[in-house]
Amino acid sequence: MTATPTSSSRSYPAGGEAFPHKDLIGIAPLAPWQILYLLDEAEQWVKLNRSPLKHNDALAGLTIINAFFENSTRTLLSFEIAGKRLGADVVNMHAATSSVKKGETLIDTATTLNAMRADAIVIRHASSGATQLIADKVACPVLNAGDGQHEHPTQALLDALTLRDWLRSGACPVAKEEFVGLKIVICGDIRHSRVARSNILLLTALGAEVRVCAPPALMPYDIERMRVTPFTDFNQAIDGVDVVMMLRIQMERMSGPFIPSAREYRHLFGLTPERLKLAAPHALVMHPGPMNRGVEIDSSVADMLERSAITRQVEMGVALRMACLDVLTRRVRGVEGWGAPL
Repeated sequence: MTATPTSSSRSYPAGGEAFPHKDLIGIAPLAPWQILYLLDEAEQWVKLNRSPLKHNDALAGLTIINAFFENSTRTLLSFEIAGKRLGADVVNMHAATSSVKKGETLIDTATTLNAMRADAIVIRHASSGATQLIADKVACPVLNAGDGQHEHPTQALLDALTLRDWLRSGACPVAKEEFVGLKIVICGDIRHSRVARSNILLLTALGAEVRVCAPPALMPYDIERMRVTPFTDFNQAIDGVDVVMMLRIQMERMSGPFIPSAREYRHLFGLTPERLKLAAPHALVMHPGPMNRGVEIDSSVADMLERSAITRQVEMGVALRMACLDVLTRRVRGVEGWGAPL
């Protein structure tokens, strides 16, 4: 079985012009219709993943390398499952066992990966810009699985896919044209979060009204340029919103006392059942994981079946990453209409 065309009625440029990028480094380079194109392409994989036989041979014979220089559970597993369900040979490379530990430079690592003639490389790295550096040195497509505080594009895309699935289910009674006018608050460590940055870029590009909330020390310096409304009072920020997206406190990216204590943070910025009542009655709860239960989100909220989309985000992540691998390797595979193979 090979990849099937999207069932969307939306009109796109023919062939490779529908997604002209060699790599997926961030949301910033994507036009709104290119974002929607990836979401539409993911729909077929959502259906496949919900069927008894979750396998497709679209990427049979291709080799995908997951090169993770940072620890990961959800993202690594999601990319691995996505590649294998598409029939690819998937190889995972961990920083702890790589030559980087022996002093090899990132450029030398990129040169080595390129010499192995991988068909796609998925990169996660602690340094912003590392993924672009590797993409510039290799011939095959590169997908950014998170680079420092820069971007995490597939997380934002899977969040958008989750939101669209929710909107189309009719659970949100407020009429919306895709994301236009949807009120969303993102609360947590906005300053250090690549997830927040990618989601802000994507959601504002698609017409959502985005609010961000954080302690002053965790708010980006350039927040005024991000087309969002900033808050430091969570009770005000959450008032009447359709979607509440919580972020964890990223202690590993901080230097200095950004928050007084976990207890104080929960009191001011934690999503509790009482605080959720300030949002719209239909409001959806999201979190990219991993969660600090009892800090930024209470367990009773995270596990609220009728309001929480946290496990649905994980489900959508596999389908979205299948779509990204499929689309970005079409030129590699010489798919008709997608230009000469790389």
